[in-house]
Amino acid sequence: MHPDVMTWPAPERNKDPILEVLRRVLPARGTVLEVASGTGQHIVHFARQLPALQWMPSDPDVAHLGSIAARVAAAGLGNVTEPMALDVLDRPWPLDRVEAILCINMIHIAPWAAALALLQESARLLPARGVLYLYGPYRRGGQHTAPSNEAFDADLRSRNPEWGVRDLEQIELHAGQAGLALEEVVQMPANNLSVVLRRVLTKGEDG
Repeated sequence: MHPDVMTWPAPERNKDPILEVLRRVLPARGTVLEVASGTGQHIVHFARQLPALQWMPSDPDVAHLGSIAARVAAAGLGNVTEPMALDVLDRPWPLDRVEAILCINMIHIAPWAAALALLQESARLLPARGVLYLYGPYRRGGQHTAPSNEAFDADLRSRNPEWGVRDLEQIELHAGQAGLALEEVVQMPANNLSVVLRRVLTKGEDG
C-alpha cells in the first residue's frame, strides 16, 4: 500500500451502513462534496458503489489530503476529483454549487462554529431539495443516547473544551435558520445517527 495511505477502523465498520442510507437519499446525478474526508476510505467506497455521481473529497489536513489522493489513485476511479484543501471556517467556501454534501464524524471534533459554518455554507451551495447528510453521535432531548456516548463526550471535552457530542435539536434549530429542514433521522450502529437535511425551497424556486 502507498506510504501516504492512512486507515482508520471506524470508516471500515460504518461505510456499508452509511452507504445504505446514501443510496436512498442522494440524487441520481450530480456532484457530492464530502467535508472532512479524513483518510479517504469513505469517499472511495461510495464512489465505487455509486458511479453515476461525481465525488469531491475535501479536508483541511495535509496528511489526510495525501491519503485521499493516494487511495483515489490506487482505486483508479474516474468519478472522484482531486481532494480540496477546505477548512469549513474559511468562508465562503470556494464553490458555487453542489448537488449534495456529506459530513461524517466531524462536528463533535470541531468547534461549534464549524457546525454552524457547515450548515450555512451547505444552504448556500445546495439546490432546492439538495441533501446535507450528517453522521455521528448526538444527544437527543438533552440526554446522551448511550453510556458509551457520554464517556466519549467527556473524553472529547477533556481533550478540547470546544469539542463535544452535539444536541440534535440544536442542529435542527440552526439548520432551519440557515434554510435546511430535517427530513429523517436513522439509527446507526454503535449509537450513531444518520441525519438527513434538505435545503428548503425558497420563493420562485422549482422543486
